[in-house]
Amino acid sequence: MNHVQESRGKNGAYLTGGLLAMGTLVLLDQWTKARSVSCLRGRPSISLIPGVLELKYLENTGAAFGLFAGKKNFFLLFCVLFFLLFIYFYRKLPKNRRFLPLLVVLFLTGSGALGNFIDRAARGYVVDFIYFSLIDFPIFNMADIYVVTGGILLVLLVCFKYQEEDFEFLFPDRRKRP
Repeated sequence: MNHVQESRGKNGAYLTGGLLAMGTLVLLDQWTKARSVSCLRGRPSISLIPGVLELKYLENTGAAFGLFAGKKNFFLLFCVLFFLLFIYFYRKLPKNRRFLPLLVVLFLTGSGALGNFIDRAARGYVVDFIYFSLIDFPIFNMADIYVVTGGILLVLLVCFKYQEEDFEFLFPDRRKRP
């Protein structure tokens, strides 16, 4: 097997694995939202840990903290732009062990974006249902957890694992010339 065939095989394996993981996460997100609609909509919140954690139904037309409420088209456009960047980064990212953590972050974040995109496109709002009453944190959902976790992991990876030169693949024309 030559180098090009090996690279295509890895690319296909990473893409297949990433899409399967992404599909599983999106299905989990959509299932939990469907359950919250059927069990929580129009009902009082359910206390899981009194004074700390509740299940509380919310139809969110905005972002966190209610920012940009009612701006469905803005969010749909933003999501399309995100997925264009997702495709760009996936294509550019080297498919090897060194960059596997970044691929995981990419697919994790993509899962969250897709989960909330589906809600906005189908319902016109995002179903949120997890509420930390202890700190009065905004109500959120599984997709939000994916996006936030992906963002935190990205910051940690960029700060502690990768160096600036590791990202030369993004801008090959900027490589230092002798």
